Amino acid sequence: MKTIVNNILVTLSLLLVFSCQEEDNVFGDLSAPTNLTVQANIEGVSTANPNGDGSGVVNFVATATNAISYKYVFSDGTTANAPSGQLQKRFTQPGTNEYTITVTASGKGGVSTTTTLTLQVRSDFTDAEAVQFLTGGSQKSWYWSASEPGHLGVGPNSTDATQNYYPHWYQAAPWEKAGSPASSCLYENVLHFSLVGGQLKFLLDNGGSTFFNKDFNSVVGATSPDDGCYSYDTSGLKTVTLSPSESLVVGNNIPNQTRGTMLNISDGGFMGYYIGQSSYEIMSITNNRMVVRAVMGGNPALAWYHTFTTIQPVQDPITDYTNLVWSDEFNTDGAPDTSKWGYDLGAGGWGNGESQYYTNSANNVIVEGGNLKITAKAQNLSGSNYTSARLKSENKFEFKYGKVEVRAKLPVGGGTWPAIWMLGENYATNTWPACGEIDIMEHKGNEPNKIHGSLHYPGNFGGNANTNTTMITGASTQFHVYKAVWSPNSIKIYVDNVLFHTVANSGSLPFNANFFLILNVAMGGNFGGTIDPAFSQSAMEVDYVRVYQ
Repeated sequence: MKTIVNNILVTLSLLLVFSCQEEDNVFGDLSAPTNLTVQANIEGVSTANPNGDGSGVVNFVATATNAISYKYVFSDGTTANAPSGQLQKRFTQPGTNEYTITVTASGKGGVSTTTTLTLQVRSDFTDAEAVQFLTGGSQKSWYWSASEPGHLGVGPNSTDATQNYYPHWYQAAPWEKAGSPASSCLYENVLHFSLVGGQLKFLLDNGGSTFFNKDFNSVVGATSPDDGCYSYDTSGLKTVTLSPSESLVVGNNIPNQTRGTMLNISDGGFMGYYIGQSSYEIMSITNNRMVVRAVMGGNPALAWYHTFTTIQPVQDPITDYTNLVWSDEFNTDGAPDTSKWGYDLGAGGWGNGESQYYTNSANNVIVEGGNLKITAKAQNLSGSNYTSARLKSENKFEFKYGKVEVRAKLPVGGGTWPAIWMLGENYATNTWPACGEIDIMEHKGNEPNKIHGSLHYPGNFGGNANTNTTMITGASTQFHVYKAVWSPNSIKIYVDNVLFHTVANSGSLPFNANFFLILNVAMGGNFGGTIDPAFSQSAMEVDYVRVYQ
């Protein structure tokens, strides 16, 4: 059997609908458009695939005599204006579904002619996990992650794979837009995502005012050359469809740079900052954090980045803790100070499938030349192929709230997993993650110079921790200061005084009780990954640990 031509031609004869054909001195002939026809070409139609190739893409061409513009209204809740009559639409509801399409051709003076057609289109794309993250299965609210550096940023939309996946040119500082009434409205946004009858919906509550990019101030009749907050109505539930991304970032073919899912909001909906765009690429998403990328309307050379969180950030009135209450400068050679440090000993994977056996041997932990050295070694002990050490201040120093500073140089080698962290002292009776965990620094030897800062607590732990990363230089060749500032209002994590992760604290979280400090180097496991078979030994060197309150 011959293959069917890859399109479906839908041509409809129409009854003309018009109210007047009198001549008008302003508009001229007010006759409604005639001979309206619509071609609908479903991509990939064949004998084997009568409803398309699964991409869900349909190319429409509408023509009519005396028409000056066209509008498409789709039964999936979306609409589109097409002045030329040509439009490409991707239908995204999984499976084969029937859609009703209403096409209106408008003539001079607004007189119009309308027709309706139906199509069955197959779409194989789905991202159920993203929908679950967005809605929690019903409804979830998202906020600008204002306390996080780079929560708003811009970079190039180009073929440069080293720059086109993050805000290379500009990253807003924490709470940067809160300092002026011309921009503070940005942080009033609440983005509501919900599931209604199985359809993803979106509602933007902007508090009555929207932060406009200067290039779109004319939308509200403003002439200012700067970005600004203007009264703007964003009410009304919008329909959201998901589709596979075809961005330049996807073209990089580099893992983990983007999720590859587009979030398309109907009826001109947008995610808080008005840049003339309603489609956003999901770069990353978890239960509590989302990063999206949007190509600026009218300027395809620019890509804007937005970061959102489900925990509403609060500006922390406490900026620092300055009273030194506990420290170890590691100035005395030999074993670590037993009045300050104890040990976790043994193997067993430590809940993460780790490969090391922890000891208190000088081969693995020693103070030497002004530094604490925790050395992981390729050494067989009690069935483990590696040894290392894990120090803790449990039962020696525990505290609630303060600033922790640790100056350290990290080990090198695939599979190494150094960590500087804190654990809730009540972990024995309040089982992890209920006790809470604050990871000030984690590093994978398989991903050199990428520093992780994370919080683990109920609903956000393990692979779904509340986390962020930052890139530094010389993590294993230079000393850097890893810092956490922990208050009743927030937990902020820094490298070299550069903030890269903030989580709002509240009474519902476990970060309002005593914690103790832990320093260790693990090998392999769920986080450390594959161990380099050539690995012999490497150390995390710690210059000092200081706690301020």
